[in-house]
Amino acid sequence: MNSQTNAILKDKAMQPPTISYLTDVYFKPGAISVLPELLASRKIKRPLLVTDAGLTQLGMPERLGCCNAVVFNDVSTNPTEKSVLAGLHVYQENNCDAVVALGGGSPIDCAKSIALKVTHSEPLENYALLRGGLAKITAEKPDLIAVPTTSGTGSEVGRGALVTMASGQKLAVISKYMIPTVAVCDPELTLELPPKLTAATGMDAISHCIETFCSPKFNPVADAIALDGLERAVKNLQSAVENGADLNARTELMMASLQGGLTFQKGLGLIHSLSHPLGSLEEKRLHHGTLNAIFLPHVLRFNAGACPEKMDRMADAVGAMSGNRLPEFFEKLVREIGLPTRLSELDVSWEDVEPLADAAFADHST
Repeated sequence: MNSQTNAILKDKAMQPPTISYLTDVYFKPGAISVLPELLASRKIKRPLLVTDAGLTQLGMPERLGCCNAVVFNDVSTNPTEKSVLAGLHVYQENNCDAVVALGGGSPIDCAKSIALKVTHSEPLENYALLRGGLAKITAEKPDLIAVPTTSGTGSEVGRGALVTMASGQKLAVISKYMIPTVAVCDPELTLELPPKLTAATGMDAISHCIETFCSPKFNPVADAIALDGLERAVKNLQSAVENGADLNARTELMMASLQGGLTFQKGLGLIHSLSHPLGSLEEKRLHHGTLNAIFLPHVLRFNAGACPEKMDRMADAVGAMSGNRLPEFFEKLVREIGLPTRLSELDVSWEDVEPLADAAFADHST
């Protein structure tokens, strides 16, 4: 727990965060009720609330209790540099003093990038990891409070933001300073998530846990978190898809998503290397989690020989017969939750895919 949080607790007698690992996390059904007090304790008077049009139509911003927030909702699936700069303009025009992100990975990643640009003047692409941006990012940024409404991306505790730049390339801006100041995780905010989106975001969380667990980097703490998150996600995903009002399943799935984000420190892998470039196809609007669901079994087969022990441990966690059977286990799960298993089902053609091979090879997850 950092010194600023300690001081706040002494002054305001606030409840302590549920978790403080990389950042502070408030996690429980109804956790959103802490947000107004959290803003007040940090002397935040006029935050920019970054969300999307769909959540705005559902009245989700009003549930946060941020009366003085300025709403920016021009964020699409797979956020763009154009959206980031538009949000920055709204922040500056309204003299905002912090950023609140409400939504899935797209609003949260957009919000992270807006907060960065408030104090970092270079073009956004210059801060991308593959452009040498890691050393340019400092802690000099406004507070960012992330409120996820899906259980998949883990971006609320992640150190990166994925943005399709003006150049057309989807790049990751990565730094420990990109991790939100606070995450407020309330499973009740996911109760109205439609089945297909529940399925796709859930497979995103599963892919994070699998890829970070399989990463060869030495981090047994992250390995334990990833394996536990994988087990939670697999055991509860189908229940959440079939009965969106199952608060227990929603809570377990949101924890699994959070755990996937907490393990990003180990890096990801080829599932994301393949899905990132496809996510930059503006005319297709392909959902990141759905792409990950399609690629996951194939990448597991490709990597199996390099990590047989880890394949077996994952099989034990999810109830598959053996590590060798893990790819078909996930193929079956993807079908049962109603997601496609082939890119052609998303109207993706060979002509779409072929030019992206170089981008996949160059992706930071590779």
